[in-house]
Amino acid sequence: MLLVDPGLYIGTAADLNDVQALTDAAVNHILSVDSINPAPLIPAGGGFHSKWVNVLDEETSDLLSHMDNCFLFIQEAIAGGKAALVHCQAGRSRSATIVTAYLMKRHQLSFNDAYFKLQNTKPDVQVNNGFKEQLCLYEAMQCDVDTSSPLYKQYRLTKITEKYPELQQIPREIFAADPAHSTSSEVSYRCRKCRRTLFRDSSILSHAVGDGASAFSHKKTSNLPGLVQCTSYFIEPVQWMEEALLGVMDGQLLCPKCSSKLGSFSWCGDQCSCGRWITPAFQLHRNRVDEIRQQSIHK
Repeated sequence: MLLVDPGLYIGTAADLNDVQALTDAAVNHILSVDSINPAPLIPAGGGFHSKWVNVLDEETSDLLSHMDNCFLFIQEAIAGGKAALVHCQAGRSRSATIVTAYLMKRHQLSFNDAYFKLQNTKPDVQVNNGFKEQLCLYEAMQCDVDTSSPLYKQYRLTKITEKYPELQQIPREIFAADPAHSTSSEVSYRCRKCRRTLFRDSSILSHAVGDGASAFSHKKTSNLPGLVQCTSYFIEPVQWMEEALLGVMDGQLLCPKCSSKLGSFSWCGDQCSCGRWITPAFQLHRNRVDEIRQQSIHK
């Protein structure tokens, strides 16, 4: 068990057996980031507050969604004048990820600086590549897990493809509400042919512009020079798409009212006309939809 920051220790599951060391360190909050239930190991009657984040040490595991809640748990101990122990089995990857995220948020550090600080204290930490990517995404979101952020929505969709490779079941919560069944002042987008509302502005998953024609060099097509603009909207899935997405990896997206072709989807990803690869991809062609803005009427 090593002190990383005032009130914050990192350790292993074995550290739970040393009640005296926990007491001497004023630890009263135990954060277990492990796939094994830590309850039998936590000393009974010691007045410990515990939190269990049940994850495997695999690149596909999701720790990003837990980072803010773990930060609050650690802060609760420190605010009470005590300390928190963050542990996994070996104290090298899962616990190191949460501790790094805490240092980033607490001290406004970049991922690299926070990870370097942790490595100076515990040289054997080795966060897996999937967790490193999540920490970089945490940094991009200013260390605030905003579930409405396009960055987080894209991340969540990627995790769905990893968790449900056969796509026979898709959690309903990933689908945005069908805007045709509700009213809102938000910018909306309609089918150009039948005027059916398809999605709202908040469903657009923006991306950095790609490398243009050079990104398509593998296609050996002669008419690509100058192709650098995005000709499609990449969005989160909307409820009207659900039936089309189940059990298949890719296909067309048709208007739910007039059945005109709007675009396509691929859980494996697709390339935007700007050259950027988007995974997974739910794209509607800009020339098939119209942007609708509500106008204020002043009397």
